[in-house]
Amino acid sequence: MAFWSVREELSQFNRLRRSYYELLRDELDQFMLDYSLIQSYQQFADRKLSYPFIEKRELKPRARIPGIEYECQKTFLVIFVEDVIPANHKKYIRFFDVNKPTKTNLLQSKALPLPEQFDRTHKYLDSVHFYNFMNVLMPVDYALLIQRDPSSHSANRYSLTHYHVRIDWPIADAAEDLAQNLRYISKDLYEKGDKCAELIQRKLFEYYGMPFMVGGRRTAAMVAAQYLKRIPCITTVYAGSSESRTLYRISERGVSKAALVRFTNEEARRIAESQKIPLRSFRKNYVIADKGKTNICIFQATYSYTAHARPPEDGKLREINPDVNWLTVGEEHLLPKPGVRKYPPINLNLIYT
Repeated sequence: MAFWSVREELSQFNRLRRSYYELLRDELDQFMLDYSLIQSYQQFADRKLSYPFIEKRELKPRARIPGIEYECQKTFLVIFVEDVIPANHKKYIRFFDVNKPTKTNLLQSKALPLPEQFDRTHKYLDSVHFYNFMNVLMPVDYALLIQRDPSSHSANRYSLTHYHVRIDWPIADAAEDLAQNLRYISKDLYEKGDKCAELIQRKLFEYYGMPFMVGGRRTAAMVAAQYLKRIPCITTVYAGSSESRTLYRISERGVSKAALVRFTNEEARRIAESQKIPLRSFRKNYVIADKGKTNICIFQATYSYTAHARPPEDGKLREINPDVNWLTVGEEHLLPKPGVRKYPPINLNLIYT
């Protein structure tokens, strides 16, 4: 059962809002790819450090990621909500008046280099300065919250309403919530014993495409995505991790990861030929950095849920099996550079080749 309504079930008013949200999200996707991957790559290059490209196996479901944190890789957590998070959820998603991006609050936060011409309208997604404002706030710890602006006269105006947002819902509660939804338990995480409870928590990480017991922002992203299913609208959670070197995106469509990959000149030529694109156009629109013999591009893997990670059709309780996969690789694409509007993503099987 979906916790959010598909377009056909929405009122005309909410359909318009959904369209507007998706339009803004497309723009936000572009910004996130640039910020998390291209700007990180640039930071490595500026320090004359070689970039730690991910290996294909790191994009497989249940992959183990080498536990090295890279200082030059940008980290962040951003939550983008189609509607407004009601105040009764502040117990677990902690957003208060003290972390609204007002000039007073921001000036008290010594870590923020506020622009000289700071204006409170910069927090609106339709502001020409919004992404400059995001660049200032992204390095701040915890999460940024973007949602429909409750104080605005326009029903569909979105703004960055809070920064320094903490996600304080226990992992055990998130695992219990997911397992109830998928009918592996009826009420309590420990109803089938400690071993089963630990397994369910492991499976929660797998459900969100993460290695078990990763820390920091990825765990917070996973917990936030599970918690926000309580709000009957769509949400998108973006997370950048210095360990995984990927952009995680969790939405109503599931989980995707985007990362930088390398191709030789010969591989680039073959990809361009397969798409009937002149090599020059391919390089101009898909290659974010050209290192002589190496072409660096953005690759995105989108994951699909297996039957074990979906509620059973008969709605009956079932036993959990540790050995079966909950995720499979659904789609694989080479993405155009952020800002390129004419060229589409290219289907490219990379992970299992």
